[in-house]
Amino acid sequence: MEIIKVILTSLLSVAALFVITKIMGHKQVAQLDFFDYVSGITIGSIGAELATELESPYNPLIALAIYGLASTLLNLLAHKLPKTRKYINGSPTILMSGGKLYRKNLKAAKLDLSELLLLCREQGYFDLSEIHTAVFEHNGRLSILPVSKNRPLTPNDLGIEVGNAHVGVELIMDGRVMGENLRRLGRDENWLGRKLREQGYKDERDIFLGIFHEERDELTLYPNEP
Repeated sequence: MEIIKVILTSLLSVAALFVITKIMGHKQVAQLDFFDYVSGITIGSIGAELATELESPYNPLIALAIYGLASTLLNLLAHKLPKTRKYINGSPTILMSGGKLYRKNLKAAKLDLSELLLLCREQGYFDLSEIHTAVFEHNGRLSILPVSKNRPLTPNDLGIEVGNAHVGVELIMDGRVMGENLRRLGRDENWLGRKLREQGYKDERDIFLGIFHEERDELTLYPNEP
């Protein structure tokens, strides 16, 4: 009977925390999905209780399992049924578009003007006239589309053709050669040693990090501090 009571109170706690977090708004979430936020803080609290509960350790253990299971099921539901995501995780809110601020949307997002201006400054925008669209995401972050004249210049704007960028490959880390990466590039240690000597280093022990950029055939080296 006691176990059933624990299960029911745990489920009630799940529902109550979920509703309260929804009411509090996205800014409380801080880059987490709603239920990840709720389950994270609650599982931590229950885990602490479990560590100190000597008389009935099974009660917090059951509650811990229920929270973990509920979190997994809700994430699975959001993955399988995309339409449920806006109810579970929330949905983006347009706070500003075409230079116009939406008071109702700010209120719905539980943000005031001071908080909006703070979020804009964090993105590097101190003047709202530089912003075309501002979207408050479901993870509590602000996405900004600047007005056209303030967007960064790209090679396409200049009519310049550029090749695709490639991810650099780490060949040396903490003074050790990453043999698997070296072989994947079709190179050997003799080639690497020659590259090191070309830049004035005796061997890999002098290097903290070495990254090879294949598209430029260039090895960038970060030496150990003296």
